[in-house]
Amino acid sequence: MADFVLALDQGTTSSRGLLFDSSGSIASVDQLEFSQSFPKPGWVEHDPEEIWQSQLSSARGALANAKARGADVAAIGITNQRETTVVWDRRTGEPIHPAIVWQSRQSAGVCDAMRAKGLEEEVRARTGLLIDSYFSGTKIRFILDAVPGAQARAEAGELCFGTIDSWLVYKLTKGRVFATEPSNASRTLLYNIHEGDWDDVLLDALDIPRSMLAEVHDSTGVLGETDAEWFGAEIPIAGMAGDQQSALFGQGCVSEGRAKNTYGTGCFLLMNTGSEAPRSEAGLVTTVAWRQGGELTYALEGSIFVAGSAVQWLRDGLEFVAHARETEALARSVADSDGVYVVPAFVGLGAPYWDEAARGTIVGITRGTTRAHITRATLESIAYQTRDVMQAMQQDSGIAPAVLRVDGGACENDFLMQFQADILGIAVERPSVLEATAMGAAALAGLAVGFWRDRSELDARQEAGTLFEPSMSEDQRESLYRNWRRAVERSRNWAEGDQ
Repeated sequence: MADFVLALDQGTTSSRGLLFDSSGSIASVDQLEFSQSFPKPGWVEHDPEEIWQSQLSSARGALANAKARGADVAAIGITNQRETTVVWDRRTGEPIHPAIVWQSRQSAGVCDAMRAKGLEEEVRARTGLLIDSYFSGTKIRFILDAVPGAQARAEAGELCFGTIDSWLVYKLTKGRVFATEPSNASRTLLYNIHEGDWDDVLLDALDIPRSMLAEVHDSTGVLGETDAEWFGAEIPIAGMAGDQQSALFGQGCVSEGRAKNTYGTGCFLLMNTGSEAPRSEAGLVTTVAWRQGGELTYALEGSIFVAGSAVQWLRDGLEFVAHARETEALARSVADSDGVYVVPAFVGLGAPYWDEAARGTIVGITRGTTRAHITRATLESIAYQTRDVMQAMQQDSGIAPAVLRVDGGACENDFLMQFQADILGIAVERPSVLEATAMGAAALAGLAVGFWRDRSELDARQEAGTLFEPSMSEDQRESLYRNWRRAVERSRNWAEGDQ
């Protein structure tokens, strides 16, 4: 038996390779950041080749750090930034356009055209999603319009579209495997989550040839092997899931009603809804959590576009701190935010508002406002946005979780986690291993090849984490939250005047 499972965690700002041993512990990790491009306001792009090279290098780095070889790896699991869109030449593997990142609003015009055709209800009924430039389908349409001759090449079967999972599999197998799985497919605006297949009605609506799309596999199961050139051995690729669904699996939220929140570049709150795909009436989306043995598991999701990136803004944009970890002490240096609220709608607002024209806002500033108050208000904004989504989730599902499980880099901030528990009024549970996203990918892959016998074996090996209990009074909680909602209203529709 091999010693490790290798998780490839391809995120919005970095690529990481993580080796997990049989106890579910991280044996080694390597990470490489890659370039971010902002060609116009609200636009975000990546270089697909740089993503591939950074992911390959970090995977090799993780092996080197553990003094391991490819032959020591039982399987590879992939988890990825989900809606980010790559279109490439099927024969050469060369991208025809920069990757359009999930955060990017550059396909907003395509969304407007879809709404004008009255497609909102059709999209919702078939995909569980809203028409929004967040999702991949409109980004494909943008690329096909932007690159001369691309539509004709797509219709001739010469082009492939993939979310980052498909792109990595294509590169890892040197083009032998072109595949995705339902948690990623369900984020494209092109996948019918009830029928479990690409939807011809929506493909026609966006004029996207079906030949561009990858074959949809289970989220767990061997779908191909890496080329021996990359790691010195052919390694089974045996698990894939979009980053948020992977974190849901990694957090052990495998039964109906379990919820987790991942604090990364954005914030993503998911609740497992089992075999039911409930329609959201409160501004959330219905998505596929994973597919095992051909059976789909669903989830409700609320996507917050800006969370950890707001902390990066404090560090890099405002230069309030040299390191993100310094924000905790700075926030604690004042008793409260002194009435200051930061609404970090830098690229619009996601769930439950879905306002592409919202923009970042700071309200309540006085002559006594300091960088500590703004820093504290920025951290608090992450917790407030999470409550927005949690309330919508309870409205849609009728379920009020007693505990919210958390993961991601920002949840290392004890101030933020305590304020999160306070503003929600429920306990927040932080695991001992914060890498739930990578753990989910590793678990999907490891279970597929028998590295772990079953889920219970893996869960039994996980150490207890930290529990944050709410300590704020109900009156204070509701007063703070009411003012947050007032601040949000002042950020709404701001960019409409620029159009």
